[in-house]
Amino acid sequence: MHVGNARYLKSEDLPEVIPVFPLTGALLLPGSQLPLNIFEPRYLSMIDDALASHRLIGMVQPVFGEYRTDDPVTDMPALCEVGCIGRITSFAETGDGRYIVSLTGVCRYRLIEEMRGDRSYRSFRIAPFIADLSGVDDEEQSVDREALLAAFKAYLDANKLEADWESVERASNTTLVNSMAMMSPYGPAEKQALLEASDLKTRAEMLIAITEIVLARSYGDVDTVLQ
Repeated sequence: MHVGNARYLKSEDLPEVIPVFPLTGALLLPGSQLPLNIFEPRYLSMIDDALASHRLIGMVQPVFGEYRTDDPVTDMPALCEVGCIGRITSFAETGDGRYIVSLTGVCRYRLIEEMRGDRSYRSFRIAPFIADLSGVDDEEQSVDREALLAAFKAYLDANKLEADWESVERASNTTLVNSMAMMSPYGPAEKQALLEASDLKTRAEMLIAITEIVLARSYGDVDTVLQ
């Protein structure tokens, strides 16, 4: 995986411990970009430290819904087990104390152990999903692009939205699926399921299914909407 000025090809290219940024509803996927507006002091400090070292932070969602709990030791929100490492590939200061940052996804990871320290932000020892570093998904050609675009168009039409169809048509299946997953207006549970999908084909199928469910709940007969 080539991200910014760095290459990540094996587990040794990644740190064993990374700072994490818990953010409900945020989804970062390998090779995709996520803009962030950083203003809390502890996360400003996290960005400063990341820029001074490996430029990597881990995006992760707090545990959501009825399963949301606080860690009995730290009294901090429990986090989902799977997140995605992002490299800071764009950085700007606003002049009013905020940072505008763009992260590019490197690979997914699993949280192993929280590391105690004197930092105001949280850090974890992680196990990266090494297969993500290849940058190649064997399921690229098996994505049902026609069904995916039909679901996307139905959602846009139902919500009276427009898309740049020339750009959509030029996009690879990987870019299309991951961009749609990240931009989708779905909830934390759906975003986490899309993140944890085993491969691109599964993520595409999941995205289609979620979209059809949302359309059916909002507009009734989904078959009519998809026509």
